[in-house]
Amino acid sequence: MSALSPGLDAALAADRALVFGAVEILLPGYALRLLDGAGELVIGGNLYRGRDATYGVLSAVSALSDGSGDQVPSLNITLTPPDNTAAGTLVGAAVQGSLVTVWLGAINRATGLVIADPYLVYIGEIDVPVIRAGDDGRTVEYEVVSVMERLFSEDEGQRLSSGFHQSVWPGETGFADVTGVENTVYWGVEPPPRPVVSGSFGGGGGSASDQFG
Repeated sequence: MSALSPGLDAALAADRALVFGAVEILLPGYALRLLDGAGELVIGGNLYRGRDATYGVLSAVSALSDGSGDQVPSLNITLTPPDNTAAGTLVGAAVQGSLVTVWLGAINRATGLVIADPYLVYIGEIDVPVIRAGDDGRTVEYEVVSVMERLFSEDEGQRLSSGFHQSVWPGETGFADVTGVENTVYWGVEPPPRPVVSGSFGGGGGSASDQFG
């Protein structure tokens, strides 16, 4: 069974399908909605443009990478801003965590309207914004990650440090006075090297492996 709507499934199966990609980035105080080409389309009641007057155009969207282990699904989105002011805003600290939605759809050639319903490819949030300069000019690249990324933010070492504990509960020295901890959690420094045990046990003169088989 196809994950696409019947109308979109039929359009993509037909000859000469007119396909588009669309990206919505909900920046602080500004909804940036861009198409991967020229023109304008209304998707879900919102207007998407090939060029935004403030923040420029959509240059590229990478393939979606699957997450494994401690990695989550992610993709990269590249924008070409029109000036330094726009570029500076797009990489500002306030944009981190902005919601990003990526759509794939098709257009009815006869009417010029979007065929219902576009396929929702990905929903994520901006993790790392980077400005890149090259022969073709300046671009802004966003690494967009799944919201599941937040599940890895445990900060265990920070939470188990006496300094952080007392910053939350001043004067509470439970972590400073604790003794007999079998496994020490080191925060901000490398753990010391583990001791190497060699020699014999007891009076038999044999090695550890000899004594314990």
